[in-house]
Amino acid sequence: MRFGFTEKQEALRKELNDFIATEMDSDWKGAVNEEYGTDEGWEAAQRMSRKLAAKGLLTMSWPREYGGRGATRMEHLIYRETMSYNMVPGCDMGVGGVMWIGPSLIIFGTDEQKKRHLPGISSGQTFWCTGYSEPEAGSDMASLRCRAVKKNGDYVVNGQKIWCSAAQRADWCWLATRTDPDVPKHKGISLFLLDMKTPGITVNPLENIAGEYSNSEVFFDDVRIPGDCLVGEENDGWRCMMRALDFERTAAIEYIARNRRMLSDIMDFAKDAKLNGKPLIEDPITRQKLSELAIKTEVGRLMAYNIAWMEDQGLVPSYQASMSKTFCAELLQESSNIGVGLMGLYGQLECGSRAPVGGAIEQAYLYTRGDTIAGGTSEINRMVIAMRGLGLPRG
Repeated sequence: MRFGFTEKQEALRKELNDFIATEMDSDWKGAVNEEYGTDEGWEAAQRMSRKLAAKGLLTMSWPREYGGRGATRMEHLIYRETMSYNMVPGCDMGVGGVMWIGPSLIIFGTDEQKKRHLPGISSGQTFWCTGYSEPEAGSDMASLRCRAVKKNGDYVVNGQKIWCSAAQRADWCWLATRTDPDVPKHKGISLFLLDMKTPGITVNPLENIAGEYSNSEVFFDDVRIPGDCLVGEENDGWRCMMRALDFERTAAIEYIARNRRMLSDIMDFAKDAKLNGKPLIEDPITRQKLSELAIKTEVGRLMAYNIAWMEDQGLVPSYQASMSKTFCAELLQESSNIGVGLMGLYGQLECGSRAPVGGAIEQAYLYTRGDTIAGGTSEINRMVIAMRGLGLPRG
């Protein structure tokens, strides 16, 4: 692995920063959370996704025949890091459209499915959500019960999903269902592409701890899915889901970019705030805490860069992705905890108030509670690391 960037990669970083400087809405203040939780954020996301698509940036790592630039995974990582650091909305077409649904369709989808769905994502037109978790099947996704029964060539779905990010905004859903209840649980799951306008779907947005509606519970009442919306083979959905999760867990670069931005904000506050008449940044304990966060942030960046390097070598970063995701998500929580503590009562002021750095640290403190859950809990990821990485038996 090279610990530096090529001239081409540095030129890309400049192109991205120039794009942000000229195309970002002047009134967009950024957000530490998903943009689809508010109407303002969602509108900004739709505008920016179309601008990104017009420049060929949105799906730059996809093959050219599917609307991409054929960029390397390292170049795509630079894109994701730059966009996340600058809090640019609309980079993933809902939840997963760019990052794992599109790439998984390229691997497992039929030619017809690719022709139908990939152009909508790469052009910034079609937004997606992911239907995995259920009330009694969160971390243990293989225990899902949402049932799909084949009838006259189609599939009829009944059941419930929960914590579906952006479900209330999405056009389509990447949906996991139980198609065979009589085989081992990993072997009876199928994946479908579901039009969210299909009759029988009810979406109830859920308010999160940060006071936003980023997730929803979704109910399916005799929802009919055409047979040609099946991804891969019937009862082979688990394999497709695991590959999609490998793509999803490379989101560590976005966590670490957000952490870099938050650490910069915390340091700005520490330079201005006073403790016993001196800048807070001169306090030895404060300096120690911030130094440790800076070191961990660089470690997280290198872990994320290594994953992109592996992908460019044709390797599949399975347990490495879990390592990176867990480390970076937990670092985000640690940084926001320290930030709120250093700010004292100021750390309780919300966004939109007169709080230092626009209340971003308080918002991050609330929102990062979910980062160690979404995309696989830290506990599940540690099991992946233990079994796939260390060869330990299942716990």
